[in-house]
Amino acid sequence: MSGLLISAAWRSSGKTTVATGLVAELAGRGLVVQPFKKGPDYIDPQWLGLAAGRTCRNLDLHLQGDAEVASHWAMHSAGVDVAVVEGNLGLHDGLDLEGSDSNAALARKLQLPVVLVLNSRGMARGAAALLHGLATFDPTIRVAGVILNRVSGARHEGKLRAAIERYTRIPVLGAIGEDPRLGVVERHLGLVPAFEAGDAMARIAAMREAVCAGVDVDAILAIARTAAPVAPAPPGPPAPPSRLRIGIARDRAFGFYYPDDIDAFRAGGAELVAVDTLRDRRLPEVDGLFIGGGFPEVLGEELAANGEFRASLRDAIEAGLPVYAECGGLMYLARSLSWRGRTWEMVGALPADVVMHAKPVGKGYVRLVETGDHPWGTGEGTVVRAHEFHYSTLAHADPGLRYAFRVERGAGTDGRRDGIVHRNVLATYAHQRSAGGNDWVRRFLAHVAGRKAVRAAAAASA
Repeated sequence: MSGLLISAAWRSSGKTTVATGLVAELAGRGLVVQPFKKGPDYIDPQWLGLAAGRTCRNLDLHLQGDAEVASHWAMHSAGVDVAVVEGNLGLHDGLDLEGSDSNAALARKLQLPVVLVLNSRGMARGAAALLHGLATFDPTIRVAGVILNRVSGARHEGKLRAAIERYTRIPVLGAIGEDPRLGVVERHLGLVPAFEAGDAMARIAAMREAVCAGVDVDAILAIARTAAPVAPAPPGPPAPPSRLRIGIARDRAFGFYYPDDIDAFRAGGAELVAVDTLRDRRLPEVDGLFIGGGFPEVLGEELAANGEFRASLRDAIEAGLPVYAECGGLMYLARSLSWRGRTWEMVGALPADVVMHAKPVGKGYVRLVETGDHPWGTGEGTVVRAHEFHYSTLAHADPGLRYAFRVERGAGTDGRRDGIVHRNVLATYAHQRSAGGNDWVRRFLAHVAGRKAVRAAAAASA
């Protein structure tokens, strides 16, 4: 198995464009390519997965820990020709000052060579100084090459190459010029998700074309072949027969889900039922519902227009349907959603309104502590690590609302609390992941099964 990590000096350097184009080219050559994304991210993995024709997986040293990252890597790299990891932030950035959760740390733990993408706009000789610092800051990793991005022309490229070749030992693997076709439009949380972009495949084709035209892909493959071999992970237990129907909102408004969470639902004996909040007229017959994150504010008018579906979901919640909603899901379940001077009616299951802001309210890893009101928690005082990315806050929230979490780090709903508990609904700004000992999927399924048993007993008694 071959592998490499694509990183940069800082975010917004073009890593996703280069990584997606490279993955598309390798897959187009007939190779089996497994893409990975470092850190908590839903959007970049969608582009990488589309390019590879294979689900992208997340590697998160903070939420998973070293051992789980290693096993996740081994499990999903098994049997592939090449694995491509796209980093997040800069090469040496992370939550820990010592760098234990940085991209460099991930490269070291997985023994992967690093290829840097350098945003070269406005740079010349200084590019060599920057690359020299990145490569020597941590001598335990190997920076095997650099791709120059946003090069203004042949003269600019020549200056960059001359400086890098004179002052560093880092091979220049290619250069990509400014091209408006390559820019995946950015939104307040980052790139526009692939499930919203109707021209996603055309954009990926343009990225592939740019990589093929300007980058030595054969040299990159040779670098990837120097990665350490991966020991195969033991197979997991077979999934039990489906006994619960779990709805999952998957449409243009909601699509932020970790693949390993989806795997955990199936491993727990759940049949996943796709729910389209924009087109379905009524909620399907399900035992529980999971509404993940997304951009409901962008689709506010369409969500509001589907009043029949919203009414059916509200009725199901009032009748006791167990629902878990994260971020965008919380926003959808509120009474209303306001953004850019407009307000739309939402489901109305939660006694609160949602207001979008121009700047982020909560962004990054969070540390939550369960309260006694958590309907399917591990126990009061249990610490939960998760992450949040939201630009909205609650307004006119019922002061009598109960909350599943106290916030020790992060923004939550009001800086102190998160996880609204209302009937059998838990709605939170935090995004959990079934990793690092946080088996939230198993506990949610047990909660759903318990509520189903209660309903069945009541029906039998009647």
